[in-house]
Amino acid sequence: MEVIASLRNRFNGLWNPAGYSRFLATIERECGMPVPFRLNETPFFLPRELAGRLAAAGTELIRQLSTPAYRAAADRSVPDRYHAPGEPPNPLFLQVDFGLLRESDGSLGARLVEIQAFPSLYAFQPVLARAYIEAYGLDPGLEYLMSGLDAGTYGTILRQAILAGHGPADVVLLEIDPLHQKTLPDFVLTERLCGIRTVCITEVEKRGNRLFHGGREIRRIYNRTIVDELERKGTRLNFDFRDELDVEWAGHPNFYFRISKFSLPFLRHPTVPGSWFLSGLTQIPDDLENYVLKPLYSFAGLGVKIGPTREDIAAITQPDQYILQERVHFTPLMDTPHGPAKVEVRVMYIWPEGGEPTPVCNIVRTGRGKMMGVDHNKDLEWVGATAALIA
Repeated sequence: MEVIASLRNRFNGLWNPAGYSRFLATIERECGMPVPFRLNETPFFLPRELAGRLAAAGTELIRQLSTPAYRAAADRSVPDRYHAPGEPPNPLFLQVDFGLLRESDGSLGARLVEIQAFPSLYAFQPVLARAYIEAYGLDPGLEYLMSGLDAGTYGTILRQAILAGHGPADVVLLEIDPLHQKTLPDFVLTERLCGIRTVCITEVEKRGNRLFHGGREIRRIYNRTIVDELERKGTRLNFDFRDELDVEWAGHPNFYFRISKFSLPFLRHPTVPGSWFLSGLTQIPDDLENYVLKPLYSFAGLGVKIGPTREDIAAITQPDQYILQERVHFTPLMDTPHGPAKVEVRVMYIWPEGGEPTPVCNIVRTGRGKMMGVDHNKDLEWVGATAALIA
Protein backbone atom coordinates (compact mmCIF):
# COMPACT_ATOMS: atom_id res chain seq x y z
CA MET A 1 0.00 0.00 0.00
CA GLU A 2 2.64 2.53 1.09
CA VAL A 3 4.46 4.24 -1.77
CA ILE A 4 7.93 3.81 -0.16
CA ALA A 5 7.33 0.81 2.06
CA SER A 6 10.86 0.54 3.48
CA LEU A 7 10.88 4.10 4.86
CA ARG A 8 7.30 3.84 6.09
CA ASN A 9 7.80 0.54 7.87
CA ARG A 10 10.95 1.78 9.56
CA PHE A 11 9.30 5.03 10.66
CA ASN A 12 6.14 3.35 11.97
CA GLY A 13 8.16 0.70 13.78
CA LEU A 14 10.27 3.26 15.64
CA TRP A 15 7.53 5.84 16.27
CA ASN A 16 6.45 6.58 19.83
CA PRO A 17 4.44 9.37 21.51
CA ALA A 18 7.60 10.90 22.95
CA GLY A 19 8.92 11.40 19.43
CA TYR A 20 5.76 13.20 18.38
CA SER A 21 5.95 15.42 21.46
CA ARG A 22 9.57 16.18 20.58
CA PHE A 23 8.51 17.03 17.02
CA LEU A 24 5.76 19.40 18.23
CA ALA A 25 8.20 21.05 20.63
CA THR A 26 10.71 21.46 17.79
CA ILE A 27 8.26 23.17 15.44
CA GLU A 28 6.89 25.31 18.28
CA ARG A 29 10.43 26.42 19.11
CA GLU A 30 11.13 27.26 15.46
CA CYS A 31 7.90 29.26 15.10
CA GLY A 32 8.03 30.82 18.56
CA MET A 33 4.44 29.72 19.13
CA PRO A 34 2.22 26.62 18.99
CA VAL A 35 0.89 25.72 15.55
CA PRO A 36 -2.92 26.20 15.69
CA PHE A 37 -3.78 23.40 13.27
CA ARG A 38 -3.21 19.68 13.45
CA LEU A 39 0.17 18.39 12.34
CA ASN A 40 0.43 14.77 11.35
CA GLU A 41 2.54 12.46 13.46
CA THR A 42 4.51 11.58 10.35
CA PRO A 43 5.92 13.11 7.19
CA PHE A 44 4.96 11.63 3.83
CA PHE A 45 7.73 9.82 1.98
CA LEU A 46 7.37 10.83 -1.68
CA PRO A 47 9.17 8.93 -4.46
CA ARG A 48 11.48 11.19 -6.44
CA GLU A 49 10.03 10.02 -9.75
CA LEU A 50 6.49 10.85 -8.66
CA ALA A 51 7.59 14.23 -7.30
CA GLY A 52 9.07 15.00 -10.71
CA ARG A 53 5.88 13.96 -12.50
CA LEU A 54 3.74 16.13 -10.23
CA ALA A 55 6.01 19.14 -10.76
CA ALA A 56 5.98 18.63 -14.54
CA ALA A 57 2.20 18.21 -14.65
CA GLY A 58 1.73 21.37 -12.58
CA THR A 59 4.00 23.31 -14.91
CA GLU A 60 2.01 22.13 -17.93
CA LEU A 61 -1.26 23.22 -16.31
CA ILE A 62 0.22 26.62 -15.47
CA ARG A 63 1.30 26.97 -19.11
CA GLN A 64 -2.24 26.26 -20.31
CA LEU A 65 -3.46 29.13 -18.14
CA SER A 66 -0.82 31.53 -19.47
CA THR A 67 -2.04 31.79 -23.07
CA PRO A 68 -3.64 34.94 -24.52
CA ALA A 69 -6.83 32.94 -25.14
CA TYR A 70 -7.17 31.93 -21.50
CA ARG A 71 -6.27 35.39 -20.24
CA ALA A 72 -9.07 36.82 -22.37
CA ALA A 73 -11.55 34.20 -21.14
CA ALA A 74 -10.52 34.83 -17.52
CA ASP A 75 -11.17 38.58 -17.74
CA ARG A 76 -14.74 37.89 -16.63
CA SER A 77 -13.52 36.03 -13.54
CA VAL A 78 -12.34 39.20 -11.78
CA PRO A 79 -15.26 41.09 -10.16
CA ASP A 80 -15.29 44.79 -11.00
CA ARG A 81 -15.09 45.79 -7.33
CA TYR A 82 -11.84 43.84 -6.89
CA HIS A 83 -10.20 44.52 -10.25
CA ALA A 84 -6.88 46.06 -9.25
CA PRO A 85 -4.79 47.97 -11.80
CA GLY A 86 -1.18 47.17 -12.58
CA GLU A 87 -1.66 43.46 -13.21
CA PRO A 88 1.59 41.83 -14.43
CA PRO A 89 1.65 39.26 -17.26
CA ASN A 90 2.08 36.29 -14.92
CA PRO A 91 1.32 35.42 -11.31
CA LEU A 92 4.23 35.40 -8.85
CA PHE A 93 3.00 32.56 -6.64
CA LEU A 94 1.12 29.43 -7.73
CA GLN A 95 -0.06 26.25 -6.04
CA VAL A 96 -1.15 23.04 -7.76
CA ASP A 97 -2.85 20.38 -5.60
CA PHE A 98 -2.89 16.72 -6.61
CA GLY A 99 -4.66 13.81 -4.92
CA LEU A 100 -2.76 10.53 -5.18
CA LEU A 101 -4.23 7.24 -6.36
CA ARG A 102 -3.48 3.87 -7.86
CA GLU A 103 -4.17 3.69 -11.57
CA SER A 104 -5.97 0.69 -13.03
CA ASP A 105 -2.58 -0.87 -13.93
CA GLY A 106 -1.37 -0.54 -10.35
CA SER A 107 0.98 2.39 -10.98
CA LEU A 108 0.99 5.55 -8.88
CA GLY A 109 -1.01 8.40 -10.36
CA ALA A 110 -2.52 11.75 -9.45
CA ARG A 111 -5.52 13.90 -10.22
CA LEU A 112 -5.81 17.64 -9.98
CA VAL A 113 -7.79 18.90 -7.01
CA GLU A 114 -7.11 22.63 -7.11
CA ILE A 115 -4.98 25.25 -8.80
CA GLN A 116 -4.54 28.75 -7.43
CA ALA A 117 -2.30 31.77 -7.87
CA PHE A 118 -2.14 32.88 -4.26
CA PRO A 119 0.69 32.62 -1.71
CA SER A 120 0.65 29.67 0.63
CA LEU A 121 2.91 28.59 3.51
CA TYR A 122 6.21 29.35 1.77
CA ALA A 123 8.11 30.17 4.97
CA PHE A 124 6.50 27.51 7.17
CA GLN A 125 6.74 24.37 5.04
CA PRO A 126 10.55 24.07 4.83
CA VAL A 127 10.77 24.63 8.58
CA LEU A 128 8.12 21.94 9.12
CA ALA A 129 10.00 19.45 6.94
CA ARG A 130 13.26 20.11 8.80
CA ALA A 131 11.47 19.66 12.13
CA TYR A 132 10.37 16.15 11.10
CA ILE A 133 13.94 15.26 10.12
CA GLU A 134 15.47 16.73 13.28
CA ALA A 135 12.97 15.50 15.87
CA TYR A 136 12.76 11.96 14.54
CA GLY A 137 16.42 11.61 13.60
CA LEU A 138 15.60 10.89 9.95
CA ASP A 139 18.13 10.68 7.14
CA PRO A 140 19.38 14.27 6.60
CA GLY A 141 19.73 13.42 2.92
CA LEU A 142 15.95 13.34 2.49
CA GLU A 143 14.95 16.32 0.35
CA TYR A 144 12.01 18.63 0.94
CA LEU A 145 12.76 21.36 -1.62
CA MET A 146 12.48 21.05 -5.39
CA SER A 147 14.39 22.21 -8.49
CA GLY A 148 17.73 21.45 -6.83
CA LEU A 149 17.27 24.16 -4.20
CA ASP A 150 18.81 24.06 -0.74
CA ALA A 151 17.82 26.11 2.28
CA GLY A 152 20.08 28.98 1.27
CA THR A 153 19.04 29.28 -2.37
CA TYR A 154 15.39 28.80 -1.44
CA GLY A 155 15.54 31.63 1.08
CA THR A 156 17.16 33.87 -1.52
CA ILE A 157 14.46 33.15 -4.12
CA LEU A 158 11.63 33.70 -1.63
CA ARG A 159 13.11 36.94 -0.28
CA GLN A 160 13.57 38.24 -3.81
CA ALA A 161 9.96 37.39 -4.69
CA ILE A 162 8.61 39.16 -1.63
CA LEU A 163 10.98 42.15 -1.44
CA ALA A 164 11.86 42.69 -5.14
CA GLY A 165 14.72 44.99 -4.23
CA HIS A 166 12.82 47.04 -1.63
CA GLY A 167 14.07 47.47 1.91
CA PRO A 168 12.19 45.29 4.42
CA ALA A 169 10.82 48.41 6.16
CA ASP A 170 8.93 49.30 2.97
CA VAL A 171 7.25 45.91 2.56
CA VAL A 172 4.36 44.43 4.54
CA LEU A 173 2.58 41.10 4.72
CA LEU A 174 -1.10 42.03 4.43
CA GLU A 175 -3.82 39.89 6.02
CA ILE A 176 -7.19 40.16 7.79
CA ASP A 177 -6.76 40.10 11.58
CA PRO A 178 -3.45 38.22 11.24
CA LEU A 179 -3.02 37.47 14.94
CA HIS A 180 -6.10 35.24 14.80
CA GLN A 181 -5.31 33.40 11.57
CA LYS A 182 -4.31 29.73 11.67
CA THR A 183 -1.46 30.63 9.32
CA LEU A 184 0.12 32.98 11.88
CA PRO A 185 3.21 30.73 12.27
CA ASP A 186 3.96 31.29 8.58
CA PHE A 187 3.63 35.05 9.05
CA VAL A 188 6.08 34.94 11.96
CA LEU A 189 8.58 32.91 9.94
CA THR A 190 8.15 35.23 6.94
CA GLU A 191 8.91 38.22 9.16
CA ARG A 192 12.05 36.48 10.37
CA LEU A 193 13.17 35.49 6.87
CA CYS A 194 12.46 38.81 5.15
CA GLY A 195 12.45 41.36 7.98
CA ILE A 196 9.02 42.67 7.00
CA ARG A 197 5.99 43.57 9.14
CA THR A 198 2.68 41.74 9.26
CA VAL A 199 -0.18 44.24 9.00
CA CYS A 200 -3.95 43.97 9.32
CA ILE A 201 -5.60 45.24 6.16
CA THR A 202 -8.09 47.34 8.16
CA GLU A 203 -5.20 49.31 9.69
CA VAL A 204 -3.85 50.49 6.34
CA GLU A 205 -4.51 54.16 5.58
CA LYS A 206 -4.70 55.84 2.20
CA ARG A 207 -3.25 59.29 1.58
CA GLY A 208 -3.60 60.42 -2.00
CA ASN A 209 -2.52 57.41 -4.04
CA ARG A 210 -0.22 56.01 -1.35
CA LEU A 211 -0.77 53.54 1.47
CA PHE A 212 0.57 53.87 5.02
CA HIS A 213 0.68 51.90 8.24
CA GLY A 214 1.74 53.44 11.52
CA GLY A 215 2.89 56.55 9.70
CA ARG A 216 5.25 54.58 7.43
CA GLU A 217 4.62 54.32 3.69
CA ILE A 218 4.02 50.88 2.20
CA ARG A 219 5.87 50.40 -1.06
CA ARG A 220 5.20 46.68 -1.66
CA ILE A 221 2.55 44.25 -0.35
CA TYR A 222 2.99 40.51 0.17
CA ASN A 223 -0.69 39.87 -0.31
CA ARG A 224 -2.17 37.16 1.94
CA THR A 225 -5.68 38.64 2.07
CA ILE A 226 -8.34 36.20 0.87
CA VAL A 227 -11.19 38.07 -0.80
CA ASP A 228 -13.69 35.38 0.15
CA GLU A 229 -12.95 36.13 3.81
CA LEU A 230 -13.29 39.88 3.23
CA GLU A 231 -16.73 39.23 1.80
CA ARG A 232 -17.86 36.80 4.49
CA LYS A 233 -16.79 39.10 7.31
CA GLY A 234 -18.00 42.31 5.65
CA THR A 235 -14.59 43.86 6.31
CA ARG A 236 -14.40 47.60 5.70
CA LEU A 237 -11.20 48.97 4.16
CA ASN A 238 -9.69 52.43 4.01
CA PHE A 239 -8.74 51.95 0.36
CA ASP A 240 -10.26 50.33 -2.70
CA PHE A 241 -8.61 47.57 -4.72
CA ARG A 242 -9.56 49.52 -7.85
CA ASP A 243 -7.57 52.59 -6.78
CA GLU A 244 -4.55 53.65 -8.83
CA LEU A 245 -2.16 53.13 -5.94
CA ASP A 246 1.55 53.83 -5.87
CA VAL A 247 2.30 50.36 -4.49
CA GLU A 248 3.59 47.04 -5.80
CA TRP A 249 1.92 43.70 -5.18
CA ALA A 250 3.88 40.55 -4.36
CA GLY A 251 1.07 38.36 -5.54
CA HIS A 252 -1.25 40.62 -7.53
CA PRO A 253 -4.82 40.27 -6.19
CA ASN A 254 -6.42 39.75 -9.61
CA PHE A 255 -4.80 36.33 -9.90
CA TYR A 256 -6.80 35.09 -6.92
CA PHE A 257 -9.70 35.01 -9.39
CA ARG A 258 -7.91 34.38 -12.68
CA ILE A 259 -6.26 31.13 -11.59
CA SER A 260 -8.66 29.32 -9.32
CA LYS A 261 -11.54 26.86 -9.58
CA PHE A 262 -12.65 29.11 -12.45
CA SER A 263 -9.71 27.65 -14.39
CA LEU A 264 -10.64 23.98 -14.05
CA PRO A 265 -13.09 23.70 -16.98
CA PHE A 266 -10.42 25.13 -19.31
CA LEU A 267 -7.72 22.58 -18.50
CA ARG A 268 -6.97 19.53 -20.64
CA HIS A 269 -4.55 17.04 -19.13
CA PRO A 270 -4.61 13.38 -18.01
CA THR A 271 -4.54 14.55 -14.39
CA VAL A 272 -7.60 16.79 -14.72
CA PRO A 273 -11.07 15.38 -13.89
CA GLY A 274 -13.99 16.56 -16.00
CA SER A 275 -15.16 19.99 -14.80
CA TRP A 276 -17.99 22.20 -16.00
CA PHE A 277 -19.45 25.55 -15.04
CA LEU A 278 -22.80 24.87 -13.46
CA SER A 279 -24.33 27.64 -15.56
CA GLY A 280 -23.25 25.88 -18.75
CA LEU A 281 -24.78 22.48 -18.03
CA THR A 282 -27.80 21.65 -20.18
CA GLN A 283 -28.52 18.49 -18.20
CA ILE A 284 -27.79 17.51 -14.62
CA PRO A 285 -26.13 14.06 -14.40
CA ASP A 286 -28.26 11.26 -12.96
CA ASP A 287 -25.36 9.88 -10.90
CA LEU A 288 -24.64 12.96 -8.81
CA GLU A 289 -23.00 10.77 -6.18
CA ASN A 290 -20.04 10.67 -8.59
CA TYR A 291 -19.64 14.47 -8.70
CA VAL A 292 -18.50 17.33 -6.48
CA LEU A 293 -20.13 20.77 -6.40
CA LYS A 294 -17.65 23.57 -5.71
CA PRO A 295 -18.00 27.34 -5.34
CA LEU A 296 -15.43 29.16 -7.46
CA TYR A 297 -13.94 31.27 -4.69
CA SER A 298 -13.60 29.72 -1.29
CA PHE A 299 -10.83 28.26 0.84
CA ALA A 300 -10.53 25.32 3.23
CA GLY A 301 -13.39 23.43 1.57
CA LEU A 302 -16.06 25.99 2.43
CA GLY A 303 -19.25 25.36 0.45
CA VAL A 304 -18.00 22.18 -1.25
CA LYS A 305 -20.59 19.40 -1.53
CA ILE A 306 -19.48 15.86 -2.31
CA GLY A 307 -22.27 13.92 -4.00
CA PRO A 308 -24.68 16.88 -4.17
CA THR A 309 -28.41 16.34 -4.58
CA ARG A 310 -30.61 17.89 -7.23
CA GLU A 311 -32.05 20.02 -4.45
CA ASP A 312 -28.55 21.30 -3.63
CA ILE A 313 -28.05 22.33 -7.24
CA ALA A 314 -31.54 23.86 -7.55
CA ALA A 315 -30.81 25.99 -4.48
CA ILE A 316 -27.82 27.67 -6.17
CA THR A 317 -28.86 31.23 -7.07
CA GLN A 318 -25.62 32.08 -8.92
CA PRO A 319 -24.77 29.02 -11.02
CA ASP A 320 -22.01 30.92 -12.81
CA GLN A 321 -20.16 30.96 -9.47
CA TYR A 322 -20.03 27.14 -9.19
CA ILE A 323 -18.50 24.21 -11.01
CA LEU A 324 -19.55 20.57 -11.10
CA GLN A 325 -16.57 18.23 -11.17
CA GLU A 326 -16.17 14.50 -11.59
CA ARG A 327 -15.51 12.95 -8.22
CA VAL A 328 -12.20 11.13 -7.93
CA HIS A 329 -11.74 8.43 -5.32
CA PHE A 330 -8.22 8.86 -4.06
CA THR A 331 -6.44 5.75 -2.85
CA PRO A 332 -5.37 5.59 0.80
CA LEU A 333 -1.62 5.26 0.22
CA MET A 334 -0.05 6.10 3.57
CA ASP A 335 -0.02 3.27 6.10
CA THR A 336 -0.63 4.40 9.69
CA PRO A 337 -1.38 2.60 12.97
CA HIS A 338 -4.97 3.85 12.61
CA GLY A 339 -5.48 2.65 9.06
CA PRO A 340 -4.36 3.93 5.65
CA ALA A 341 -4.74 7.63 4.89
CA LYS A 342 -5.34 9.48 1.63
CA VAL A 343 -2.71 11.96 0.49
CA GLU A 344 -2.91 15.29 -1.29
CA VAL A 345 0.32 16.94 -2.45
CA ARG A 346 0.51 20.66 -3.16
CA VAL A 347 3.38 21.67 -5.43
CA MET A 348 4.32 25.29 -4.72
CA TYR A 349 5.76 27.49 -7.47
CA ILE A 350 7.43 30.88 -7.70
CA TRP A 351 7.34 32.62 -11.09
CA PRO A 352 9.89 35.44 -11.02
CA GLU A 353 9.49 38.31 -13.45
CA GLY A 354 11.32 37.43 -16.66
CA GLY A 355 11.82 33.84 -15.50
CA GLU A 356 9.96 30.55 -15.57
CA PRO A 357 7.44 29.01 -13.14
CA THR A 358 9.68 27.09 -10.75
CA PRO A 359 8.51 24.35 -8.36
CA VAL A 360 10.16 25.11 -5.04
CA CYS A 361 8.56 23.15 -2.20
CA ASN A 362 5.45 21.27 -1.12
CA ILE A 363 2.58 20.95 1.31
CA VAL A 364 0.96 17.60 2.07
CA ARG A 365 -2.46 17.07 3.59
CA THR A 366 -3.58 13.66 4.76
CA GLY A 367 -6.95 12.40 5.90
CA ARG A 368 -9.33 9.54 6.31
CA GLY A 369 -12.51 11.56 5.85
CA LYS A 370 -14.34 12.65 2.69
CA MET A 371 -12.27 15.83 2.46
CA MET A 372 -8.59 16.46 3.08
CA GLY A 373 -8.41 19.78 4.92
CA VAL A 374 -7.37 19.84 8.57
CA ASP A 375 -10.84 21.15 9.48
CA HIS A 376 -12.39 17.97 8.06
CA ASN A 377 -10.27 15.48 10.01
CA LYS A 378 -10.69 16.72 13.55
CA ASP A 379 -10.29 14.34 16.50
CA LEU A 380 -8.35 11.86 14.36
CA GLU A 381 -4.74 10.77 14.78
CA TRP A 382 -2.09 10.33 12.10
CA VAL A 383 -3.86 12.77 9.79
CA GLY A 384 -3.50 16.48 9.15
CA ALA A 385 -0.93 18.80 7.64
CA THR A 386 2.54 17.47 6.92
CA ALA A 387 5.42 17.72 4.45
CA ALA A 388 6.76 15.44 1.77
CA LEU A 389 10.29 14.12 2.21
CA ILE A 390 11.56 13.08 -1.22
CA ALA A 391 13.59 9.90 -1.63
